[in-house]
Amino acid sequence: MHSSLRKTLSIMLATVLVAGVAAASGCAPKQTTTTTSTDQVQKGGTISFELGDITAIDPYNAQESEGTQVTQALFDSLTVIDPKTGKVLPAAAEKWSSDASATVWTFTLRSGAKFADGTPVTANDFVYAWNRIAASAFTNAKDPSQIAYHLGPIMGFDEAQATGVAMTGVKAIDDTTLQVTLSDAFADWPYVVAHPALAPVPKALVEGGVDYKGAKVPFAEMPVGNGPFKMSEPWKHDQYIKVVRNDSYYGKKANIDGVDFMIFKDLETAYREFQAGNLDFTQIPDGQIEAAKTSYGVSTDGYTVSPGKGVLLGAETAIYFLALDTKKAPLDNPNVRKAITLAINRDAINATVFEGTRVPATGMVPPGLPGYVENQWPDSKYDVAAAKKALADAGFPDGKGLPVLAINYNSGAGHAKAMELVASDLKAIGINTKSVTLEGAQHWDFLRTTKYDIGRDGWIADYPIADNFTYPFFDSKSSDNHSHYANAAVDADILKARSTIDEAARVKLYEQIQATIAQSNPTVPIVYYAHRRVGSNRLNDFVYDNQGLTPFENAWITGGGATK
Repeated sequence: MHSSLRKTLSIMLATVLVAGVAAASGCAPKQTTTTTSTDQVQKGGTISFELGDITAIDPYNAQESEGTQVTQALFDSLTVIDPKTGKVLPAAAEKWSSDASATVWTFTLRSGAKFADGTPVTANDFVYAWNRIAASAFTNAKDPSQIAYHLGPIMGFDEAQATGVAMTGVKAIDDTTLQVTLSDAFADWPYVVAHPALAPVPKALVEGGVDYKGAKVPFAEMPVGNGPFKMSEPWKHDQYIKVVRNDSYYGKKANIDGVDFMIFKDLETAYREFQAGNLDFTQIPDGQIEAAKTSYGVSTDGYTVSPGKGVLLGAETAIYFLALDTKKAPLDNPNVRKAITLAINRDAINATVFEGTRVPATGMVPPGLPGYVENQWPDSKYDVAAAKKALADAGFPDGKGLPVLAINYNSGAGHAKAMELVASDLKAIGINTKSVTLEGAQHWDFLRTTKYDIGRDGWIADYPIADNFTYPFFDSKSSDNHSHYANAAVDADILKARSTIDEAARVKLYEQIQATIAQSNPTVPIVYYAHRRVGSNRLNDFVYDNQGLTPFENAWITGGGATK
């Protein structure tokens, strides 16, 4: 998923359990590793958590990291990814299995689970929720779901998009049995259904509104979910979203009373509020990481906040890169693309823009995911001489004959500084550029719908599998394939990899696919993302995982019931 930085999991991956191997079962929902014995945990209190601009908190459009942070607190999907181990755990489903081909999946829901209003959660709530998303291109053409692609593998998805009919591949066998039939085999499917956007929703409240103080509030403004928290009032746009513990939750009850998601448009303002003791968790602004480390201490593992160890610098499963429009001259020339990627000094960008906190990218699959291979993209390195040779081989020695190339990027988050360095590097080999800046949503629409030259891009894992850094960028049918890369053999190999049951063999196939794509350089890997966050001394067992999500139910506050 794209992030609020327009970047959208795990350090380790567990084997996906399919029929013929084993079916996951018996784990507590949303149960994750904690570092403190239960007799030390203090109950109560409210965590104040900084968020930037939010697109949506309804699963229907949970597309960016800010809104998804809220969505995953309110809802449980079928499965969940443990933020420390990367294992797929049961959530709304207590177990699952597939046929031998990994095409037909059966999920058994937990009996007795309820939405926060007391309505039972049934398999039909998943059927309704998923069809609401899949059919939105037809039924809600003015505001279609932007995350429908998660459901793309399901049989009947294309028909739902085109005509609004229900997907034939999603069925409620009974109240606690959900059957999902895929168009093609997909052994990693349990990871996909962990995404917060694929949670169940109650049809009556979606269509009739939510009761609040004698009035009806649109579901999108006050979603009612099946997760560990519930909203205490409607979303106060540009100000805050407040959630409280859902005491009717079927799983582990939260230690804290709730979370105040405080919305800030300006990071510097948020950080000042944190320094004043008015926020528990926020981002660290540019140029202040070293000072923050001195003031608040550094997390031992990079992901867990505890008193005196508040600064998080752990790697994210996310990549900052450039997309090159391979269908537009002169970027349709592979040697021009090769010259561009060889010309860029990733170390300088990391040091200058990101204060050395990130890792120069040598491929499109981030470290920590099966399928990552160091230096997998041979041209993802700084080599001016080789860049000049590639430009000459393309027929443009020293850039002669090349038009001025536009570099498109979204405003904010330090992108201007990074793109200035890119422009300087390209100028050094004879490529002249100009900058074109748009706001976030406009920028992504532009890359998706318009011919361009060079576009800043970024991605954080929807789910921690190599497929999520392969299919979206490089399958010819993907709407996130901003480079317009098209290779029929790669399309076929992606389908083959998805259908491969054996995990080691599947990962090997993704490595081979990435190596094939690397020969064409349709994208330019720049750096892998890393956290630059800080938490207050009040926080304990507070995990901010490498997808940028927090399981708030496990956190607790020193002082317990004392609130700010």
